[in-house]
Amino acid sequence: MECLLRELRNQDISNRIYVIGIDGLGGAGKSTIVNSLKVQLQKEKYHTYVLHIDDFIHPKHIRYDESKKEWDCYYNIQWRYDYLVKEILSPIKRGDKIDKLIELYDKENDGYIKQQVLIEHGTVLLLEGIFLQRKEIRRYLDFIIYLDVPQEVRLSRVIKRDGYIGGLKDIKCKYARRYFPAEEKYILDYSPIENADLVVK
Repeated sequence: MECLLRELRNQDISNRIYVIGIDGLGGAGKSTIVNSLKVQLQKEKYHTYVLHIDDFIHPKHIRYDESKKEWDCYYNIQWRYDYLVKEILSPIKRGDKIDKLIELYDKENDGYIKQQVLIEHGTVLLLEGIFLQRKEIRRYLDFIIYLDVPQEVRLSRVIKRDGYIGGLKDIKCKYARRYFPAEEKYILDYSPIENADLVVK
C-alpha cells in the first residue's frame, strides 16, 4: 500500500474528498483490506469514511428478474449506480462536501434506511465492492485497488461465509449460475487487473 500512501501525500485534499475504490470479485477479501487500509490511513492522520457498493443494491423484486438469466440480473440490475452517482460521487467530483440523508440498503427488511452521511473535505472515502471499474463509476474514483485472488480460493471463502444461501451444493450452484458468469463478463469488458492503479494478490 506504500504507493497509495505516496500518492496521497502528494495530493492536497484539504479542499476536496479523495475517493479510493477497493475492487475485487466475490470472496476476494475486500472488506478485510478496507479495515486494514482504514487503520493505516488513520495512523497517517487522514479522516476516513467507508461506503459499500452493496449499500446501493436494488430490492429483490428488481434484482431477481425471472425474465432474465441470473448472471444478467447480477451484472446489469443489481446496483443503483445512478443513485450512488447522483447523491455521492458526482457531488464529490464537483468539489462538494456530503452532508445529507442517504438511502442505504437494509438486508433485514429488503428496503432502505435513511442515514445521515457526513463526509467533509480532507476525508478519504473508501468505496468497497465488486465491479468498481465499470463505466458508470470509474471516472469518479481517484485511485483503484484491485484484489486478484484465484477463483478456487474465493469459492472456499464464500462457502464458509454465505451459509444463508444453503448448503455446499446450493452455494456452488448459485455461484455457477449468478456470480461467476457475471465476473467473467466484467473481466472481459474492463480488464480490471490491467486498469487498476494497484493490484494486490
